[in-house]
Amino acid sequence: MAGSTLEIKDLHVSVEGNEILKGVNLTIKGGEFHAIMGPNGTGKSTLASAIMGHPSYEVTKGSILLDGEEVLDMEVDERARAGLFLAMQYPSEISGVTTSDFLRSSINAIRGEGNEIPLMQFIKEMDEKLEALEIDKSMAQRYLNEGFSGGEKKRNEILQMSLLKPKIAILDEIDSGLDIDALKIVSDAINDMRSEEFGTLIITHYQRLLNYIKPDYVHVMMQGRVVKSGGPELAKRLEEEGYEWLKEELGIKDETVGQEA
Repeated sequence: MAGSTLEIKDLHVSVEGNEILKGVNLTIKGGEFHAIMGPNGTGKSTLASAIMGHPSYEVTKGSILLDGEEVLDMEVDERARAGLFLAMQYPSEISGVTTSDFLRSSINAIRGEGNEIPLMQFIKEMDEKLEALEIDKSMAQRYLNEGFSGGEKKRNEILQMSLLKPKIAILDEIDSGLDIDALKIVSDAINDMRSEEFGTLIITHYQRLLNYIKPDYVHVMMQGRVVKSGGPELAKRLEEEGYEWLKEELGIKDETVGQEA
């Protein structure tokens, strides 16, 4: 079965009247792993939030298409049901809702009424993913993210992704707060999902994540745009040399959003 395609075309996004994204173009296909790198304040997390429809981010121009359908016309829950998933940089705590209940409700919302996942099948699949991510099974009965460490929250995001099986996933700094052992476990879970039916956009500051998850494409964001794309070798050069060579090559003085070259 052919995978899905997410197309971002000339995307402009503002927050409180300030333009953050200034014409992002990017295409992610099923079977492809893309990484976006760049200094702080260049628009990477804004891109992730805009794709999923965060209400604070106003799309002023451009389009986001999933398999040819306009994502911008969809509500947040419709985007999730269509096959988009965001692993958040700072997952929210939800008191009174257990992780297990949240996961099963999310799966059923995507599967639709009359096609709910049988309880025993859900438990079996959840237990398998908990084991793979080395998450204590007791966490499934704790309130969602409440009292979780940073590492537990990140593993829980990947647990959700593994069970929901999205078409396209956006992973926003999933490596932040993880020690090397946890990073390897999380990376293995992401790599296990690699298939023609799954594409991902990985937002990261660090090459170390890409030592475990090999991207097909690496993109650099500056000034709210994708300014350079390449293969894994681009990420390695950025790790070794920083961004100054690229700023000099492109004639950029301030790479952050809001300043022009």
